Amino acid sequence: MTVSSHRLYLPGSSPAHRIPAEVKIVCALLAVFAVVATPRELFWPIGLYALGLLGLWRWAGIPLRWIGPRLLIELPFVVLAVLLPFAAGEPRTTVLGVSLSVTGLFAAWGIVAKGTIGVGVSLTLAATTSVRELPGGLTRLRVPGLIVTIVVLMLRYVDVLLEEAARMRLARISRGDDPRTLRQAGATARGAGMLFLRSYERGERVHLAMLSRGFDGTVPAFGTRPATRAQWIAGCLPAIAAMCVCLSAWALR
Repeated sequence: MTVSSHRLYLPGSSPAHRIPAEVKIVCALLAVFAVVATPRELFWPIGLYALGLLGLWRWAGIPLRWIGPRLLIELPFVVLAVLLPFAAGEPRTTVLGVSLSVTGLFAAWGIVAKGTIGVGVSLTLAATTSVRELPGGLTRLRVPGLIVTIVVLMLRYVDVLLEEAARMRLARISRGDDPRTLRQAGATARGAGMLFLRSYERGERVHLAMLSRGFDGTVPAFGTRPATRAQWIAGCLPAIAAMCVCLSAWALR
């Protein structure tokens, strides 16, 4: 399992890459909780979160051209947010001649803004933490061993599933099929079912191979040594700053 085995990991030598995984996991969770708890009626806290995230990306050596396309994973939630101003009830306001719900507007803003910040924090954690470091970090956080195994194997073999899906798509195209057309929706659905069966069968083969090599149900805790007090303090500074912004927003609300 190499450090470059996952598509979301961005190899680097920045201070963020050198911080132990358990510190980054706790920092990311606290930062996301702070963002979610921020009052949605206020705009300046989201601006501070965004500026802090941009500064964190620069400090970690994560280019915007790398992180930008990966933020598109939240598009389904953006589509949902766009519908809220039309579906919610009173009170209402008029924007460009269209009657919109004030509650729906704030709800849509909260989903888009907080969702974008949350996805950005998650991508920052993924970009600076390799799959190899996760078992040790999660184990030191006292996460049950079964959950650690599930998480690590899921992240490790998601690339295998994507490669299998790409091979199936190439096989369809080589036989004259065009999966982009609507009339091929049935074939696409059957292909998804076949991918599930192939994934299940491959998982069985991988599990048997692991058992034959002495796998006992736990993932070895590779990675760095446990974090020192200085690393905990330095690594959690972004989360502390986010919590201060959240508390300030509630105090000034």
